[in-house]
Amino acid sequence: MSYEEKRVQLVKKLKFERRIISEKVEKAFLEIPREEFVPPYLKNQAYFDTPLEIGEEQTISAPHMVAIMCEELLLSENMKILEIGSGSGYHAAIVSKIIGPKGHVYTVERIKSLAEQAKKNLKKIGIKNVTVKHADGSTGLPDHAPYDRIYVTCAAPKIPPPLIQQLKEDGVLLIPVGDRFCELKRIRKKNDKLIQENLGGCVFVPLIGKHGL
Repeated sequence: MSYEEKRVQLVKKLKFERRIISEKVEKAFLEIPREEFVPPYLKNQAYFDTPLEIGEEQTISAPHMVAIMCEELLLSENMKILEIGSGSGYHAAIVSKIIGPKGHVYTVERIKSLAEQAKKNLKKIGIKNVTVKHADGSTGLPDHAPYDRIYVTCAAPKIPPPLIQQLKEDGVLLIPVGDRFCELKRIRKKNDKLIQENLGGCVFVPLIGKHGL
C-alpha cells in the first residue's frame, strides 16, 4: 500500500472515530505527508495512529491528538497562530493548510537540532506560511503578538502567563496542563476574562523552560 493510500485510510479511521469532524481538517490531513516528518527508519509506521520518536527524547504526536487539537482550536483562514513545540514540524504544517496562504504559523522549538529539522521538513514539502524559531517557548514569542490562536504541544505544570498576555481578545489558547499525564485545557479570552474548559486527559512530553519544568 502506498503512503497516499495509508493516509486516506488513516483519515477515514479518524473521521469514523469523530476525531476529524470538519472538511478543512480532513483536507489538511490528506494534503500533508506525515512520512516526511518522521525519521527514515520509521516511515513505514507514519500512518499508525501513535506518537513516534523524532530524536532528542521528543515525539511527533499521534494523528488523533493533532486532529483533536486542530478541531478544538476553532481555526479559520487568515489567522495568526503561535505554536509552542515545533517537533518535526508536522502539526504546524497541518495548521498552515487550514488557515490558508494568507494566515501564518509561528512555531517555537527549544531544541536547536529539531528546529533545524522542522525547517527542512517544511521547506521540502513547500510550506511557506510557517516560521520556525529556536527559543524558549514557555515565554511565547512577543515579537509577533498578539495571536488569534496559541497551542502548546507539551505538558505545562501551569499555564504560562506570557501566553495569556500574547493572546488576542476573543482568542483561544489550547494547552495540556499537568505532568506527563495531563488535562487538555481550552482557554478563551473574553473581555479580559479567561473562560476555561477541560477537554479530557492526554499524554505529552513536558514543557521545559522559564515557565515550564
